[in-house]
Amino acid sequence: MAPKVYKPAAQVNLGPDSDEFYISPNVKAPRVAGLLVKIFVWILEMPIIGPIVLYILKKDNLINKLVQDAEIPEPPLFTAAHSWEDIQEQNVCLAKPDLSPAERVREAIDCLPASLEATLTDAPSSSLRRWTIRDFSRAYSSGETTPVQVAKRFLAAVKECSSPGLNMAFFISHNPEDIMRQAEESTLRYQRGTPLSAMDGILVAVKDEIDCLPYPTTGGTRWLGRARACAADAACVAQLRACGAVLASKTNMHELGAGTSGINPHYGSTRNPYNPGRVSGGSSSGSAAVVCTGLCPVALGVDGGGSVRMPAALCGVVGFKPTAGRLSNAGVLPLNWTVGMPGILAGSVEDAAVAYSAIVDQSQPSYLQPELNLPLLKSSLSIKNIKLAKYAKWFNDSAEDIRSCCDKALHMLHAQYGWETLDVTIPEIEEMRLAHYVTIGSECTASLAKYLDKLKRSEIGWDVRVALSVYGSFSSRAYLNSQRLRNRQMYFHKEIFKAADVIVSPMTGVTAYALQDDALNSGELDYINGAALVRYSIAGNFLGLPAITVMVGYDKAGLPIGLQFIGRPWSEATLLHIAFAMQEACKKHYKKPAVFYDLLKK
Repeated sequence: MAPKVYKPAAQVNLGPDSDEFYISPNVKAPRVAGLLVKIFVWILEMPIIGPIVLYILKKDNLINKLVQDAEIPEPPLFTAAHSWEDIQEQNVCLAKPDLSPAERVREAIDCLPASLEATLTDAPSSSLRRWTIRDFSRAYSSGETTPVQVAKRFLAAVKECSSPGLNMAFFISHNPEDIMRQAEESTLRYQRGTPLSAMDGILVAVKDEIDCLPYPTTGGTRWLGRARACAADAACVAQLRACGAVLASKTNMHELGAGTSGINPHYGSTRNPYNPGRVSGGSSSGSAAVVCTGLCPVALGVDGGGSVRMPAALCGVVGFKPTAGRLSNAGVLPLNWTVGMPGILAGSVEDAAVAYSAIVDQSQPSYLQPELNLPLLKSSLSIKNIKLAKYAKWFNDSAEDIRSCCDKALHMLHAQYGWETLDVTIPEIEEMRLAHYVTIGSECTASLAKYLDKLKRSEIGWDVRVALSVYGSFSSRAYLNSQRLRNRQMYFHKEIFKAADVIVSPMTGVTAYALQDDALNSGELDYINGAALVRYSIAGNFLGLPAITVMVGYDKAGLPIGLQFIGRPWSEATLLHIAFAMQEACKKHYKKPAVFYDLLKK
């Protein structure tokens, strides 16, 4: 199979009449779980046979042809960092650079639309009404309830959903005493009339890839918490704590972030609250599920390959990944340093905006990043002339229910706001996916090498052992060519953003698929569903672009469908505006998950 010879990026036609050939991922690998995955691991780890099998796998899945052995004219681009750009955004509030996290939260709250009090009590029982940060804050300030009372309801709900009957596997680490201590301190502040911010007393769950005292950071493993001490809060956690948030446990995740299902043989497989027989997505599985089920209005995740946005879409919540560099990576496991960063999972776009204001990193010199704009969501109707770039072949490479639902959502945006959809071509989508896979895998093995060299393989899950074997087989040439492809894609996307405000796509190619019993103890290798889940995630990570997903409907089985908006660097306020408009157009059709808790219910 001859390697691909790429023509210079500037010669590629990005218009709708482009002759660029779209390659839909043709993954050649059967689903494997249970005994079969163990046998496969033994084969891969054999000294002579293993490398041969890995070579065949990479050859069959086009990594050699499209990446490793390809001829690419562009030089490598090793990071997804973006230089300062003067982004002209509509209807924003400019936040001063010297504000504290709590002061930024106050400004973000002032940007929110007036709430409709009647909706808090008058909504039909079958419809979905998630309590927001502002709902909790008002209830605390009025004395209707207290952070202590809500924390007690939270702990009771966690006990129930962790029972053998449900076994939702939301959390890895859970410390009721610490949660109650934080809630008691918050309650005292409200009683004294001195809450730190609207986030005071708000329950926030943290993915177990982010340092948060007093918990170890396991990365979903049985061993990393022992090998790497957690000495301080991550920067984003410290900012939330400064706002008075109650840091409520460490959430479950796919081991080492090396999978898309959320199946973890060590801590249990996080189940989808809409249907506990389905996966929640990964790797920020627990964070998406706790927000979906109403246990927390906000949770933190880490997004290295759609790991915030993908489970958010499967669980019907908002998943938000800002521009690379907008949030600090300090205190986050350095599993994939050029593609991964913290992200936000929230029950509403409003809560995503408030949490974003709290954790944004304003410590960098102003010449390294533009000023912080917060979206004036109260005036979303006045945003005009938004242009949405759509690559039809890519957009339509999804399940029929997803394609139909997302198309309907775009028609709604046009009908309600007059926003236009532009047909474009985004070349080399599959090449970008493979280049990202080589990059994230190479960086993962390099980051963990000092631990893996001393570790017993039996401590690693079977599916992750396969992933690590594949990651370790990538050559330096494959990595360098991947960075050349990153350079090409950066050019393509910058050209598209000259004509469009955002790129729009489904968030996933499939909805939540069945969680099968044979995978619970071994994990599974399901690269077909995995490729479908990450199909639309890659640009946000590989190119460091901001991206957000919001629920726009359900498939025939009642499972959530997410629509994604990818923006220019530093255009978070515009993305939040667009996502809020989409949410407002769809939310009257939102349905309550099968597993759901009302923490403000008396």
